[in-house]
Amino acid sequence: MADANTAGANIPQGTGYFASDSTLPFHAPDFSKISEDDYIPAFEQGMAIHKAEIDAIINNPEAPTFSNTIVALEKSGRMLGRVATVFFALTGSNTTDRLDEINTEISPKLTAHSDSITLNPELFARVKAVYDNRAAMAMTREDAKLLEDTYEGMVHAGALLTDAQRARVKEINSELSEITTEFGQEARAAMADQPVIFDTREELAGLSESDIKSAADFAAEKGHPGKYAIALQNTTQQPLLPNMTNRAAREKLFMASYHRADGTTDIDTRPLVAKIAALRAEKASLFGEPDWATYAMWDRMAEKPATALGFMERMVPALAATQRREAAMLDEAIKADGGNFEVKPWDWYRYANKVKAARYDLDEDAMTEYFQLDKVLEDGVFYAANKLYGLRFERRTDLPVYHPDVWTYTVFDRDGSELGIFYFDPFQRPSKRGGAWMSNFVDQSKLWNTKPVIYNVLNIPKAPAGEVQLVSFDNVNTMFHEFGHALHGFFANQTYPSLSGTAVARDFVEYPSQVNEVWATYPEVLSNYAKHYRTGEPIPSEMITKIEAAAKFNQGYDFGETVEAALLDMKWAALSKEQAEAINTPAKVTEFERKSLEELGLEIDLVPPRYRSTYFNHIFSGPAGYSAGYYSYLWTEMLDRDSRKWFMENGGLTRANGDHYRETVLSTGGTMDYFEMFRNFAGRDPDVTPMLEARGLVPGDEAADSEVSDGALPADTAG
Repeated sequence: MADANTAGANIPQGTGYFASDSTLPFHAPDFSKISEDDYIPAFEQGMAIHKAEIDAIINNPEAPTFSNTIVALEKSGRMLGRVATVFFALTGSNTTDRLDEINTEISPKLTAHSDSITLNPELFARVKAVYDNRAAMAMTREDAKLLEDTYEGMVHAGALLTDAQRARVKEINSELSEITTEFGQEARAAMADQPVIFDTREELAGLSESDIKSAADFAAEKGHPGKYAIALQNTTQQPLLPNMTNRAAREKLFMASYHRADGTTDIDTRPLVAKIAALRAEKASLFGEPDWATYAMWDRMAEKPATALGFMERMVPALAATQRREAAMLDEAIKADGGNFEVKPWDWYRYANKVKAARYDLDEDAMTEYFQLDKVLEDGVFYAANKLYGLRFERRTDLPVYHPDVWTYTVFDRDGSELGIFYFDPFQRPSKRGGAWMSNFVDQSKLWNTKPVIYNVLNIPKAPAGEVQLVSFDNVNTMFHEFGHALHGFFANQTYPSLSGTAVARDFVEYPSQVNEVWATYPEVLSNYAKHYRTGEPIPSEMITKIEAAAKFNQGYDFGETVEAALLDMKWAALSKEQAEAINTPAKVTEFERKSLEELGLEIDLVPPRYRSTYFNHIFSGPAGYSAGYYSYLWTEMLDRDSRKWFMENGGLTRANGDHYRETVLSTGGTMDYFEMFRNFAGRDPDVTPMLEARGLVPGDEAADSEVSDGALPADTAG
């Protein structure tokens, strides 16, 4: 539909489901009316309409203004946005062969379409005219941020490059779109389509009857009746390893995970990794940047690679010492258990759990019996949100969903008004990529008078039919974490969708989600949801004390694998064009990864990275994502741990604290400087010390009272 800025322009009219907003509450997608045949026509129409809208902005005879250029640009592309939002939600959470085919076909077209806008010289001329006149304009803070982001985003895309450079950037973007889409599909296939097959039940000794039955059913489903199959999960470590008593079987499962997609089977993503690294480095060089990391971090809170690297590298000495100390401890446990071998990665968690159980008397299996999925969500996650923010949740069954396992809720705000819709998709399945995530079906926006429709996706192994769905404590944390993202989206209070909710810097977006994890073990919350699934008895307080006491244990692995992955990411992103082009064979990819990890000084043979390059979806799949940004999980943990300290020093789980955090952080979207946002919340700059203490990595004297401000670490750690 045309507005004042495009009235009279020749804007095509869309047809089909995606041509207009959904008629369901909050414009939630009506999955009952969407077929796979709808996507290609909707994408093509959406791009054509968007192009016409952009042409109307360019050809507007009036002088460029904030309204007729910047706001008009923000308003453009709504049909394309609707189809892309639904399509990419499904390719992540419930894909099919046909959806994968469409993804392969449409991704480079979408990239080319985006480039035709961000690299359009005539459009940029209008944007630049408004930007250059900004000092004379009366704008709100959000208006100014939208203008700044629009201008700087186009410059970052290549608006100031020469014609030849822009042409090459378009070619690179198209190639990257194709290759990263292929990487994601290959990595998912290496995980979902290549389960580890075991011939005998004895190999799975130590697993529960439920796990063994699931393995037998899965093997039959995969064409191996009478055998047992375990599907890989997305990380290097696999959740069933600690319970497996057969060491050879543990090694088999671990090595299948570690070597997935590296040519050990018929899937090898190393050529794709090499191409992606080379193309990204070349693109950075076109902008005059030394490497992809410098180019990619332009809009991050940390701003520069040296800041992120220095932040991580300061942890390495203490972390390496912790790894060696814990490995020696595990070797002793192995010996005491009658073993005649030294700990390997496939042994680590089994014996770490034994040491943890002995030291803290913590029984992981017994603890799981207190965590029933629906109770964790409704009596835990939702309960905490009610106490902090006054939210109320009402289960509904009238909304069509994209898979029968998806639950839906209406979310009511503190004043009783409807805040939005929440979709919860908890279970692992072959059609879903690994990990857990949050996103929006509909963004909050005052421009369009829309409220948020948000989904959380997890990968919890589903209990056999008829059994109570219990979850591990790790999955409890993940549920609180992902709902922290959801809160960030629900509390959005912006005019423009591109600044709304979680539309923030990559190294800030994980901060609100990590903070929300603190309520998982907060006594009042815990006592409300952690009740034994058979007896209804609340979880014993001493078990919680043990959980908290054990939290600093095994940081050599838990923290080490994440630090290694983050540093490996930065190693790939720090390659110059010439260096990246030299890594031009699968063997050289493996060699570079190995050399990069060895240079860290960590015990990488004992503690491999959380993701190897060959299945590191965060950095090699789809859009740039977490490339040169996996450090964000660590950076935001610094903000998180410091914020937890603030909450506890100010009374914990109170409405006053929740409202303050909502006002200063959760409702501000991407409208202001992130250090300013944190200062508004905490009254000071962030301090790294609480994070190091929480991880059991006691800082040296030089780290005492070390605040981090305005994108730089203290001088002694700036890299």
